[in-house]
Amino acid sequence: MAGQPVGCPAFLFRKWVCRMSEELEELRAKLISETGKLEWSELERHFARGVVVAVNPGIDLIDVAVSMANDDKVAMEKWFEGGTVRRAETADAEAWVKTQPLFWAVVIAPWVVIQEIDDSSEAPGELH
Repeated sequence: MAGQPVGCPAFLFRKWVCRMSEELEELRAKLISETGKLEWSELERHFARGVVVAVNPGIDLIDVAVSMANDDKVAMEKWFEGGTVRRAETADAEAWVKTQPLFWAVVIAPWVVIQEIDDSSEAPGELH
């Protein structure tokens, strides 16, 4: 089995992979249930604390939240380097003050991870 540690019996490795998969699905479900819609006025204080992480459309908000919760540095570096996930900046806040958008938001303490809701956004876990 690919990725199996040397000396680890196949049945133990499969059991471990299954358990990890179940834990990942439980985390996804938990984060989806904790995701909600917020207005900019509700996010301003978090922006002032410097803890808002913005996720571009086309990236699944829950995938980002799961990666953050699991400290998945490889995935996070890829998104940050590509500019599709970033710490919210003053220019973002200035635009949001003008447009007053609605956001999907989930907390991965201390971060508040957000994505602007557009007309095509459905529900958390299905965001793009």
